[in-house]
Amino acid sequence: MAEQAGVTVDAVDPDHAWRLLEGDPTAQLIDVRTRAEWSFVGLPDLSTLGRQVWPIEWLTFPAMAPNPDFLDAVAEALDRNEEGMPSRLFFICRSGARSLSAARAVAEAFGAKTGLARCTNVAEGFEGDLDASGHRGAVNGWKMRGLPWRQN
Repeated sequence: MAEQAGVTVDAVDPDHAWRLLEGDPTAQLIDVRTRAEWSFVGLPDLSTLGRQVWPIEWLTFPAMAPNPDFLDAVAEALDRNEEGMPSRLFFICRSGARSLSAARAVAEAFGAKTGLARCTNVAEGFEGDLDASGHRGAVNGWKMRGLPWRQN
């Protein structure tokens, strides 16, 4: 766990993230993968919690270049949030690396001045780590753990 600008950045596995999202109606999940990943692989589904995932690219496809509008898009999503400032933001990507970077960037940019208390990385991500055959989705991750998700 690290603290940046007064905001805690920590990590939890997908099951724990789901339980925390269930128990906190103000918590929000930001999926930082690319549009291609959302379209072809799917998205976490928070509809049973009465919420939607906020899809905001951290890196843009196909160049995988940093999204220069990422922090502005997060600020816009926070401003539009009908529930007010979330008590906690969860960040998810394919396997947990990009989402950790995104969580740190949001913590640094917004800090305690916004009233945001925590930024949390969903370790393992949506698809999880590679298995012995070089495939994702069998070792760990949101989908492998059977958490709600949908495909477009």
